[in-house]
Amino acid sequence: MIKRLKIKFIALSMTALFILLLVIVSGMNLLNFNSVMTEADQLLQVLSQNKGDFPEFKDDKPGKPDLLPPHMSPEIPYESRYFSVVIDSNGKVYEIETGKIITVDREQAVEYARKALNDKNGKGFAGNFRYKCTYEQNATRIVFLDCGRRLDAFYAFFKASIAMSLIGFAVVFVIMAVLSERIIRPISESYKKQKRFITDAGHEIKTPLTIINANLDLLEMEIGKNESVEEIKVQTKRLTTLTNDLVYLSKIEEASKDLIKVEFPLSDLVSETASTFKALAQIQNKEIVINIQPMISFCGNNKAIEQLISILMNNALRYSNDGGRIAVSLIKNSKQIYLNVFNTTKDFVSQESLSYVFDRFYRTDSSRNSEKGGHGIGLSVAKAIVEAHNGKIKAFSEDGYSFNIEVIFNQ
Repeated sequence: MIKRLKIKFIALSMTALFILLLVIVSGMNLLNFNSVMTEADQLLQVLSQNKGDFPEFKDDKPGKPDLLPPHMSPEIPYESRYFSVVIDSNGKVYEIETGKIITVDREQAVEYARKALNDKNGKGFAGNFRYKCTYEQNATRIVFLDCGRRLDAFYAFFKASIAMSLIGFAVVFVIMAVLSERIIRPISESYKKQKRFITDAGHEIKTPLTIINANLDLLEMEIGKNESVEEIKVQTKRLTTLTNDLVYLSKIEEASKDLIKVEFPLSDLVSETASTFKALAQIQNKEIVINIQPMISFCGNNKAIEQLISILMNNALRYSNDGGRIAVSLIKNSKQIYLNVFNTTKDFVSQESLSYVFDRFYRTDSSRNSEKGGHGIGLSVAKAIVEAHNGKIKAFSEDGYSFNIEVIFNQ
């Protein structure tokens, strides 16, 4: 349990960190990319308004062209590489301007322009070139701006941010793995003390219970059958069963790694154990249907698995309705073994209650009395046995008036 808690703590912490880094890195790169696109579109707007070129300087405003946005450097017109093509409505090219770029010749410029004309949006990317279409009388001017250097800077920043995030994620993971032991140590110590207390108290309680039972037998021999004595014996038996279950639960959780496991015929064990409940079911006017796939073997502790089956069958009998149906099935699919115990119920089974059925001392509201017996710890023991065999157990109800417990073992 402590190991699972440690893993969950690290997983939750790293998931939160991953989401935080994802939001930060995505936000920064989106803002960076948007900045590149905004600047490129502003320059294309200026070029389109000035027939594919930047405006000239004026004497009354030296140092910066008139139409440039206020925040842009006056060096932009000299640093930018661009070209433009004008195509009329018949598809004829009658103007090509490539004087401000060396990497694109006239034929390439026309090829880029014809591709851009097919774009209904009027702007977009052609390689590293950002373009904008402007309609002039019976012709269309397509202006292209080289964004290669800006995009290269963006990609470099993107890769660097990803790399730094991964490094930071790895460093935090190592730190969390080291510190998690210290963080959950109080919980671990408290849990160990709780298990030790349950085990010690269970052993201490057994002795007075044995003495009480012995004295009850002597008292019954002296005064004969007595209703009060019988009731005391029943309650003493329930307390003994509870004590034994608590001690067993504590031991199996503590010794799950050291559990002796051997290969045994699981099909035979399930069939034989489930069949022992048929007589009791018949007395209670209930039907048990057993469907076992033959020749299934399993490597585990056969005594613990036998107790698991008994717990599930006893639970199904106890909480099934009068004249109800109980079904036990065992099948093997690929590398997994599925054990399912089904029973009909008289009372409605809510989805909320299903998430608590494996908690210690939990019973649904309709069963919080002594009429059905039990003390709400049997399914906790079943879960501990399954987890000791690295399996999974879950409870579900298909219609609200039936109860299914499914156990999955890996071969």
